[in-house]
Amino acid sequence: GLAAAIRFKQIDPELSVVVLEKGGEVGAHILSGAVVDPVGIDQLLPNWREDEGHPFKTPVTDDHFLLLGPAGSVRLPNFAMPPLMSNHGNYIVSLGNVCRWLGTKAEELGVEIYPGFAATEVLYNDEGAVIGVATGDMGIERDGTHGPNYTRGMALLGKYVLIGEGARGSLA
Repeated sequence: GLAAAIRFKQIDPELSVVVLEKGGEVGAHILSGAVVDPVGIDQLLPNWREDEGHPFKTPVTDDHFLLLGPAGSVRLPNFAMPPLMSNHGNYIVSLGNVCRWLGTKAEELGVEIYPGFAATEVLYNDEGAVIGVATGDMGIERDGTHGPNYTRGMALLGKYVLIGEGARGSLA
């Protein structure tokens, strides 16, 4: 979602772009770590290496492939592995840090990011086209009643709607 928001603003700086982040902060709902091929970041933010704050600090220096079994492990030779399994040129990263850094880059371009607001419903027009999303109500007590801080959810409408909620999303 953040990469798409950045790209939208690069294409049209006047476009109003909003990101709803269900977590309390950007990156709060992402898996911990990964090995990342920087080709996508190279295309999205070509000068990212000049940014001292970028999260791509640990290049992969070596690959080891182990076959695990009840008696222990056996190392497989790298030449026997398909090229896809080579991580040369990739980086070991914290995905939370990558998301926070991308969030900063998005905000620098004028993207509005609202942490703590999850989209709970897709909104459609009479023809069945997606026109926006609605956020969930907040301040609901455990018994379902409205608490003292109750706030009704909001409808956010847009010319373009991109739902980027990952593999276990509830909308897409």
